[in-house]
Amino acid sequence: MVLSKIASESDVSVHSTFASRYVRESLPRYKMPENSIPKEAAFQIINDELMLDGKPRLNLASFVTTWMEPECDKLMMDAMNKNYVDMDEYPVTTELQNRCVNMIAHLFNAPLGDSEAAIGVGTVGSSEAIMLAGLAFKRKWQNKRKAEGKPYDKPNIVTGANVQVCWEKFARYFEVELKEVKLREGYYVMDPEKAVEMVDENTICVAAILGSTLNGEFEDVKLLNDLLVEKNKVTGWDTPIHVDAASGGFIAPFLWPELEWDFRLPLVKSINVSGHKYGLVYAGVGWVIWRSKEDLPEELIFHINYLGTDQPTFTLNFSKGSSQIIAQYYQLIRLGYEGYRNVMENCHQNAIVLKQGLEQTGRFNIVSKDIGVPLVAFSLKDNSRHTEFEIADMLRRFGWIVPAYTMPADAQHVTVLRVVIREDFSRALAERLVLDITKVLHELFAACENQC
Repeated sequence: MVLSKIASESDVSVHSTFASRYVRESLPRYKMPENSIPKEAAFQIINDELMLDGKPRLNLASFVTTWMEPECDKLMMDAMNKNYVDMDEYPVTTELQNRCVNMIAHLFNAPLGDSEAAIGVGTVGSSEAIMLAGLAFKRKWQNKRKAEGKPYDKPNIVTGANVQVCWEKFARYFEVELKEVKLREGYYVMDPEKAVEMVDENTICVAAILGSTLNGEFEDVKLLNDLLVEKNKVTGWDTPIHVDAASGGFIAPFLWPELEWDFRLPLVKSINVSGHKYGLVYAGVGWVIWRSKEDLPEELIFHINYLGTDQPTFTLNFSKGSSQIIAQYYQLIRLGYEGYRNVMENCHQNAIVLKQGLEQTGRFNIVSKDIGVPLVAFSLKDNSRHTEFEIADMLRRFGWIVPAYTMPADAQHVTVLRVVIREDFSRALAERLVLDITKVLHELFAACENQC
């Protein structure tokens, strides 16, 4: 006689995940559970909860890459278990990073000889890159002040009030005064003349932004350089410039190669750029490049040998994945100059399409510029009845994530919406977004007319 077997709660092999007890139990939130659960259940439960996140490609708030080719995805997955810091164990990965540094340095017109290696390092993003560049400026300034027998305890950096928060972090974490040039309505980037006026003998550098987070505009690095050259001549100082090209560093060389903002300007000593923005790599990679060896004090570089051979290191962290470094090299050789130019031209043209569509509604002022990061920043001409925040909230119903925010001092009374155009944002999506914004406007103002 054959007896049937009744599956127990623990015999999960005959259950689907949704027939098991795991979907009716609360998920652990603060303490690790006592018992294990099947891998299928863990995957399904987490996957289901993640469905409530927004869709990355419709996240128009972010500058960060949200699409890469399947071939690059595979390279990244294959390298997930490689710790980048193990240079002796993974020498090819180290070589790929060095190739990226040299390619980017040449892209930024670093004054290198034919066989001269560039000075730079891969980071987890522009925030770390800025920290490293800032530390180099601070240490070099301190060394000079010590040699001259002058006080070296009150360093400062001059920036615009439009800088990304990582500059504020650097100033606070490493005890550097942040001197900000205030903005004004209609002018949302650092004014070079006002910036140079704020420079004093304790200024370790002036930070210029190539692609403001607020409206995508490029600051006038050439004018800043020329004004600072003259001030240095008069004062005897040698105040340098750092260019924060987190967003614009992979745009300007391809769309406006004649624009002077990089190492062609003598006072530009270091540049950071985000590989995970318009470098077209998933989040987790940035770069900082120095003009020459003299601009990176040797005492900031550590040498270790407990992973094998002598390894120089200048980073804030230690262990990190190799995948993004490999992905950056893939993009540089896969696309080349031609491919990057085509991608940036597409982004720029789609930004123009979106801008023109918004202008045709008659409801918005455009506060972004045609020369800059491919984004559209815009504000309501009349926000007395409805605000930009309402529009941002209502667009969520269509799946769009469009941020609304106020400008920094002294333009904090201005509120804008911002749409970042990335590689995977097509003209069809731009046109669809205009239609959805038009629907939102109609609904908002129709409701107001009925109530007013």
